[in-house]
Amino acid sequence: MDFDFNLILVPLTIGLGIVWLLDKLTFKQRQTRGRGKESLLVRWAYDFFPVLAVVLIVRSFLIEPFNIPSSSMVPTLYTGDFIAVNKYAYGVRLPLTYNKVLDTGEPEHGDVAVFRYPENPSIYYIKRVIGLPGDTVSYNQGTLSINDVPVETSSVDFAAKDELTSQLYLPGQVAPGQVLTEAGAAAMGQEEEDAAEYFQEVQGENTHLVRYLSGMNSAQYAPFLQQQSPEVVSSEGTEWRLDVPEGQYFVMGDNRDRSADGRFWGFVPDANLAGKAVYIWMHKPPGLTLPTFERNGAID
Repeated sequence: MDFDFNLILVPLTIGLGIVWLLDKLTFKQRQTRGRGKESLLVRWAYDFFPVLAVVLIVRSFLIEPFNIPSSSMVPTLYTGDFIAVNKYAYGVRLPLTYNKVLDTGEPEHGDVAVFRYPENPSIYYIKRVIGLPGDTVSYNQGTLSINDVPVETSSVDFAAKDELTSQLYLPGQVAPGQVLTEAGAAAMGQEEEDAAEYFQEVQGENTHLVRYLSGMNSAQYAPFLQQQSPEVVSSEGTEWRLDVPEGQYFVMGDNRDRSADGRFWGFVPDANLAGKAVYIWMHKPPGLTLPTFERNGAID
């Protein structure tokens, strides 16, 4: 999710709105000349400004669509999922400036949140909220805890569909002179899936699945954890502990060993929150394929 459509929508809506208002109050081309005889710009203002204004209001303050570009939230979300994001769940914010003008709620443990990536706010990320402001988040030999209380976790049997497993890696150029074919990507996805273990976590009112890869612990390579928790180095990532500052949140991907999340780059400021992911409304596999609606449903 690396493009903010509001960068186009907001200036275009404001520009056409100004033209519409000037014609209504001053030029009055539509009134004196009649429809179809006014200038092209005025015609566009009358034809498109009302529609764009409605779209802007809905996207900015109510519901905004996003698509999932990576596998960091598997098995909750897969590459190609199109989701609806509740924009007022964490406060009503102005487009482009992102100033909060109305406080309507805050993230809760286990929410799937969309936010502007702290290291590059022009990019949107989606992860699960693990730690709230003031929380202590710790991990010890496979046990995730919040404020020293272990998160309720149980092993489950989960079989991902082959067409979804084949999308864990995307074909294309992966390095200079190195191209991953579609067949190669599918084979890598299946090999990884064979090593996957699934668990059910209960955080607050949210019950969801998480995915770990047997024999792998990416946390040992996480720079932020190494700064915050020295034990992560000596334990090769199997032990770490951090305190969440006020006004910030700690997030992780459900695909725990394949997620560049807060363990690598830090906390999410409240000002960066964009909304809560609530519904999958379509899935579009890569390439020239038709969308499907089999995955439609609420996001756990």
